[in-house]
This record gives sequence, C-alpha cells and structure tokens, in this order.
Amino acid sequence: MQNSNAPIPAATVVPLREGEQGCEVLLVRRIKRDGTPGIWVFPGGKIDEEDHVGDSSSEADTLETAKRAGARETREEAGFSPDPTSLGLIARWITPPVAKRRFDTWFFATEVSRDVEVQVDGREMGAHRWLRPSAALEARLTGEIDLAPPTLVTIHWLAEYETVKETLDGLVRASVPKIEPNICAVEGGACMLYPGDAGYEAGDVDAEGGRNRLWSIEGKLRYEKS
Repeated sequence: MQNSNAPIPAATVVPLREGEQGCEVLLVRRIKRDGTPGIWVFPGGKIDEEDHVGDSSSEADTLETAKRAGARETREEAGFSPDPTSLGLIARWITPPVAKRRFDTWFFATEVSRDVEVQVDGREMGAHRWLRPSAALEARLTGEIDLAPPTLVTIHWLAEYETVKETLDGLVRASVPKIEPNICAVEGGACMLYPGDAGYEAGDVDAEGGRNRLWSIEGKLRYEKS
C-alpha cells in the first residue's frame, strides 16, 4: 500500500546571472489560491510523467528526469528554458513527515544571460526580481519579501560567494546528501536542525559542536551555521 504522506518528487532551478555588482539570483512570487501575493521562491514544481527518461531505478536517469522537470517548470513559470544539461546539482530537500504535503525536491543552479527575458505566467507566479543574495536577505529582514526555509537557506549559501562562477564552483556537486529537517520544539517556536548540525541525529538543540540550523521564533526565521 502506497504511503499517502510519501514525498512527491519535484525539481527547482536557481537561475543566476552576473550583475554589475556580482552574482544575482532570480526569485518569482507565488500567487495564493485566493489571488493574493504569496512567498518568493525559485522556479520549480513537481515532476510530471512527461519529464521521465530511462529507468527510474537508475540514479543517473533519476537526476536527468529531475533536470528536465526543472527546465520545464522554469519555462512555464518564468518564460525561459534553461538547457537541462547546464543545470548543476546543489541540494536535495525533503519535507519532514509532520507536513501534510511533502516534497522530495532536487535543487539545481545555472547561469543565464543578462539579456534573458523573464515573463511570469500570471497564474502561479505574479512577479519576479533579480537580487544580489545579500540584498534578498536584507529584504526578508525588512519584511519586503517572504521566503520559505529551503529558499532562505539556499540564499544564505549563495551569499557566501561574489561571482556566478565562484557560486557554481562552490555549490555544484555530482551528488548531495538529503536534507530532511529534524524539527525540535523550543520556547517561542521551533528549531529546524539540518545534517551537519551537532544535534541533528539526536534532535538535541543544546548539543555542543557545529551548527547548521534554522530557528523559527515567534514567526521570525534565523539561519545559524558554524
């Protein structure tokens, strides 16, 4: 019997371009079901049947399928089509079991030309912005934009680099570990522990050692990594 809460396979593309002051990232704004503006995300969505190639049990074919899905979703949501072969793997996020709807999402990054024309679809996405990662983090702090945890953490990673080349060289890998948050209740909210955090396996926010976690206290998110 199929698990009704099993993660839905999905793919996301993080488009990057070289701006006047360095690397810029594309964010698109979702439209809620009631028509009001939603959170800012990278283009992406669930993998469809049309995206599948080869043998689903093959890791290489699974990755190629995810790349095709990411390129298709970018075309549908942002109006341009990145070459699937240009997509570099940077992460794989798994929604934790506590969520009603879960996703197993492959995150890819790619460089696009400065003259690429972005056209949001007007149905799922209502706006777009190119931002320096540091500017995106500042805009989130001021309440100008709202970001989901995987998007926020990814932008923190991007902010560690200056140019697109440095970003891709630093983040793209042939394979990546799954990131499934271990969510721990804390006073005022929750702490999402990620692989690499000293408390990840035991679910212990007080464990001594390295940090790779996202705090959510009274609705405010703060990423901590050391």
